[in-house]
Amino acid sequence: MNWIEIAGFVCGVLGIWLTLRQNVWCFPVGLANVILSLFLFYEQKLYADSLQQIVYILLLAYGWFNWNSGKESSIKLAVSTSSRNLLFQSAIAFIMCTLLLGTILSHYTDAAFPWLDSTATSLSFVAQWMIAKKKIENWWIWMVVNGMYIGIYLSKELWLYSLLFFIYLLLAISGYLTWRKQLDKLQV
Repeated sequence: MNWIEIAGFVCGVLGIWLTLRQNVWCFPVGLANVILSLFLFYEQKLYADSLQQIVYILLLAYGWFNWNSGKESSIKLAVSTSSRNLLFQSAIAFIMCTLLLGTILSHYTDAAFPWLDSTATSLSFVAQWMIAKKKIENWWIWMVVNGMYIGIYLSKELWLYSLLFFIYLLLAISGYLTWRKQLDKLQV
């Protein structure tokens, strides 16, 4: 365990706490977590996970800007289920991304877990896109992803990150149950 892992863990937990309270400070704290994670994962040869952190930097910056712009939509996006077509498109995107990342990382780098890391990263991209669309299935994907990362981080002896992703797993379960209640109310 090094200072980057400790600081990343603290920022991750604080970021979750601020996000649950819908506090705009979740964005700069989240950025600190992601930047620290980027360095930690690169050091551990988890290159797909490092790439994921770069994407998250862009998403967090966008979210921070969006929350601070003061503009609110007059139409609130409701929780919904994915169509078969959307699930099919998501599966194709996941497979293509996994094959591309896995092939590159396994042939051209010394990645620790090129295929497992690529799979988890590709699933994360799909889940993140689905959460932006408020599709309830995103939570199932996050549960799988968080379980995968717990295993990856345990094998790399990143104990605090294993704990952090266990917390994320519990939040994904809570998120699913909360969204399910909202969806059930909409369908009545």
